[in-house]
Amino acid sequence: MPWRNPHYDPSKPHHTPTGFRNPEPDTRRPGDLQRWRRERRAQGLPRPPEAGYVAFVEAHWQAPDFGGTGDAAWWLGHASLLLRMGGITAITDPMLSDRASPLRWVGPRRRTPPAATVAELPPIDVVLLSHSHYDHLDYDSIWRLARRFPEARFLAPLGLGSWLRRRGVRRVDELDWWDTVEIGGVRFDCVPARHWSARTPWDANRSLWCGWTLRSAAHRVYFAGDTGWADRLAEIGRLGPFDLAAIPIGAYSPRWFMQAQHIDAAEAVRLHRAVGARRSIGIHWGAFELADDALDEPPRELAAARVAAGLGEEAFAAVRIGSRIDL
Repeated sequence: MPWRNPHYDPSKPHHTPTGFRNPEPDTRRPGDLQRWRRERRAQGLPRPPEAGYVAFVEAHWQAPDFGGTGDAAWWLGHASLLLRMGGITAITDPMLSDRASPLRWVGPRRRTPPAATVAELPPIDVVLLSHSHYDHLDYDSIWRLARRFPEARFLAPLGLGSWLRRRGVRRVDELDWWDTVEIGGVRFDCVPARHWSARTPWDANRSLWCGWTLRSAAHRVYFAGDTGWADRLAEIGRLGPFDLAAIPIGAYSPRWFMQAQHIDAAEAVRLHRAVGARRSIGIHWGAFELADDALDEPPRELAAARVAAGLGEEAFAAVRIGSRIDL
């Protein structure tokens, strides 16, 4: 019998009997993946950073300082963000391994190290997951977090609960878009994204994808996860205004193939404004070569997009991996 979605709610447009979908039309066509792979091989993409890989790491990585007690955020690399708010410490999409792959010897390999290992993290109360792709849902990082912090709450979009429990996670909450969980005085909202999910050739879109907002008495933060542009993302602004937004700026090229799943720098600036962020940082760049853009392209594209939008660097910056942002 075909697999049936146990969370299916026919009143919700992003649900289907066999999984989940984006409300927007699917722009992908049969053969697009093969075409992209052929073209990037023929063009030798992605190219190395202009100054080389060693110089890139030296310019864009630093060891984090987790000290202090004030509300703050640290970018750990890729889509991993450590957040301390209202006495709660949370981590988003913990990908602290060497490869974004089901195998240790093949698949996209990190070009810059994560800012910290699981053993070096401060105590974690909440783990926020956006979707099932290997560069966001990493088996080794999840296993180590579950062992070191067995009482941590794992918040995930619908469909990931059983996967997490099989990996030793004790406390799992599965949420749909616009669902809310309160933990220690901080509200965690599962918010829409435009993306997709899969870990094998047989489970495409069987689990949901999302972003997250965190709301305490003092601060509000938006973590976009992975997303293509969609006008409905502006609805997230009703949970703001946000003191900080973490918005992806990498893995956007070529646009004909990536636009439905990854925003580019201009769309990241548009999203920054649409959700009412007072300050944003760029994430999802500088660690893995997942698309045709070079590691050092996203910061340059973001700078150009800021100028075009009349924004200063203090409004939307590409910070170093390991950087601390005080809220």
